[in-house]
Order: sequence, then structure tokens, then C-alpha cells
Amino acid sequence: MAASPADTNNFDIVILGAGSGGYACALRAAQLGFSVALVEKDKLGGTCLHTGCIPTKALLHAAEVADSTRESETFGVKASFEGIDMAAVNSYKDGIVNRLYKGVQGLIKSGGITVIEGEGTVAETSADGGGVVEVDGTRYTGKNLVLATGSYSRTLPGLEIGGRVITSEEALTMSEVPEKVVIIGGSVIGVEFASVWRSFGAEVTIIEALPTLVPLEDPTLAKQLERAFRKRKIAFKTGTKFSGVEQTEDGVKVSLENGDEIETDLVLVAVGRGPRSQGLGFEEAGVTVDRGWVPTDERLRTNVKGVFAVGDLVPGLQLAHRGFAHGIFVAEEIAGLNPMPVVDSGIPRVTYCEPEVASVGLTEPQAKEKYGEVETLEYNLGGNGKSQILATAGIVKLVREKDGPIVGVHMVGARFGEQIGEASLIVNWEAFPEDVAQFIHAHPTQNESLGEAALALAGKPLHSHA
Repeated sequence: MAASPADTNNFDIVILGAGSGGYACALRAAQLGFSVALVEKDKLGGTCLHTGCIPTKALLHAAEVADSTRESETFGVKASFEGIDMAAVNSYKDGIVNRLYKGVQGLIKSGGITVIEGEGTVAETSADGGGVVEVDGTRYTGKNLVLATGSYSRTLPGLEIGGRVITSEEALTMSEVPEKVVIIGGSVIGVEFASVWRSFGAEVTIIEALPTLVPLEDPTLAKQLERAFRKRKIAFKTGTKFSGVEQTEDGVKVSLENGDEIETDLVLVAVGRGPRSQGLGFEEAGVTVDRGWVPTDERLRTNVKGVFAVGDLVPGLQLAHRGFAHGIFVAEEIAGLNPMPVVDSGIPRVTYCEPEVASVGLTEPQAKEKYGEVETLEYNLGGNGKSQILATAGIVKLVREKDGPIVGVHMVGARFGEQIGEASLIVNWEAFPEDVAQFIHAHPTQNESLGEAALALAGKPLHSHA
């Protein structure tokens, strides 16, 4: 199966990009006995490890510690909050990233994977399948090519990045906490940074063009998060667009289409991420590119034989764990193992602000569109013992097909990112409320609220505050 070691530039699989999708594909392919070349211009681990999931969640944990310290007297603990030492916060964050980075390097090395450092482009594709990737003038041939080039921080027309206008990448390396921040974009990245900076003591205003924060989530979760953010004094303006940004010597003036103007110290542009496909030779080599995205079929095949695309490059959810799943899928697909396709609606989603937002499956509007008649239940965390102990508010919402299985689980509250595992099993195994209700959930836990919600939906509520 594997190419001969003598053919130093010939491989079974050449992967362009070593982020979540690329390195997962490389590791699984190596396990399956393929010869693998992994091309990366920056660091193994990609956006998620270095400028995305891991460092932002480290900041969010530091923010949680700051809030706990400030609010300690609520719990009878006398602690004094003296401020945020950003150098120390960054040191803590970077320490986590570096440890995980070394782990990834070790895995790749022990897997016998050839790492090629530099910017790769697709030089040509072959009618027999696969093609050639060129890196700094050297050509590498793969019987299969996997495009895993990921995404970049998007901006909007009239919103130049630079100076006091930054993206999430610059936000992760700041040496001090800004006094005032305007965040343009109220989806995942926007609300997570809003949460961090508010906990660190900044005045925060979010501008979101759509009618609600986290607009891709179930409307009930959006409402709950907005209520929590008001309580935290995080300001937000929804249903309004920015019209201009003017940088001055000591700040930024943000103008909105409704005529409002906001003076601030810093503007974070968090309007999503775009696919990284430009200038990489995809179209020239015959691969279809649609507005930057690389469309695939459900088996992640592009229009060219033996060329696959994974992760943020493929239209759909932009999540590291989707990239991992795609990478593993493609390696197994090439090996002829006929793996199950990765379906976006079955992928769990977590937004790690305070309170956390976690969901899997269809929202209520999506379920109505698909099934016509649905049943929903909202279980209020007012009835959950652990939520009372943690002093958190929120809900668990279940959406089921009428007289059928649960097709969506939507949760908001402290630590609910950790409850998404069971929610994912419920949706992906097409459980009925009665199936979930019969399992005993430990008391008192946040997890118990999933059991209580299922009991209520099965028609036998115990502590329902719905």
C-alpha cells in the first residue's frame, strides 16, 4: 500500500495544512499504513491550537477566576480582587498552548509522517487521481491530495485591520486590558471576547447586524444569553450595522447606520472566518472553488478524482472538532473502510462565554421546517440543585419530532459545555424522551437537568420550573 521509501517525493497522501483536519487525517492515515506528507507553512496544530480554541478558552478560564474572586463574598469567602496581570495571563495561556504543541509534534513524529515546512500550492492534478503539491520549488506527488488549508479572520468592506482595529489573533496577544471595547459581530468569537473583557474589567459594546446575539442558535438560547449579558452589563446593539470606523490619536469612533456614534479605545472585528483558498493553485489545477469555499459531496470528495477537502474550507460549521472528524473520515475513506459521513446537524456546538451556550441537532425553527409538527420543552435551571449552588441561571430546551425522537438539545448556563456529550448521544442515537428519562442522572449535577427535561417531555415532570 505505502509508496517505496526510495521515492522520497512520492506519497500515498499529501495533505496541505496541518490544522485540526490536516493533522487528524495524517495520524489516522499513518495508522492505516499509508505514506503521508503533511505540508504546513506555520505551526502544526493550526488556528485551533495557536490562535483559536485553546488560547481563547484559557483566557475564558482566567476570566472565570477573576469573576469568582470578585464575587467570593457571596459564598462567604473573603478574597480581594487586585486586577489583571496580562503578562501573567499570557504566560499561563502560552504554557498550555506550548505543552499541547509539543504533544502534537511528538504524535506526528512517532507516526512516521513526513512534515514539509513551507507554503504549498497545488501544482497539478492527475486524471488517475491525486496530484502534485509544490513547496518552495520542490514537487511532492500524492496518489491522493487532501486540502486542509483552514480559514482566516474575515473583515468587512470599509473596516481596515490595523492600529486600534484588530482581529481575534491580535486580541490574544494584548499586553493590557482595554478600558472600552466595541466588538463588531455578536456570534461565537464576539460573545466570547466580550465575556473575557467584561470579566477583566472593560466596558464592552457588541454590534450585531442580525436581530439577536448568537444568531445561529435556537432563538430561546439567544434570548437567555442576552438576558445574562444585560445582567453582566455587557452592552449590545442588535439589528444594526456599522457604517464607518475612524481612528484618532487616542481612540476610535465607530459610526452605526442608525446614526449612533460610539467612542472607544479598541475595535475587535469578529464577523466570522473565511476559507483560506486564494493563491493556492486550487482552481488552476481544476478544483471547483465557490466564493472561496471548496464544495464537496458527503464523502468530502471535490470534483477532481483523488482530491478531498476537509474542515473550514468546506461550507458548513467552522469547528475544530468537525475538522478532526473530517480528517479521520477522509483517511478511512481512502483506505476503503466506508466510514459514516460527518453530518453537520449532529455535531455538538459550544460557545464558552459566561454563561456557556451548548447545543446539538436542530433548532426549533429548523425542526418545524423539516418535520412540520414538533414538541418542545424548556426546563428552567431554577429547579436544579447544582445550578443553585453555582448561582447560575439558564435553561435546557429539548426539541422532538411530534411523537418521535429528540432532534435538538439547546442549553445555556454555567458549565453546560461539559454536558454536550450526553446531549450529542441523545440526538445522534435518536433517543426518545422515555429512553433518556429511564437513565438515572447523578444528583446534584448540572447534567441532571438533561434527565429532568427528558422526564418532563415524557410527561412525568418532578422538579419542572418550565
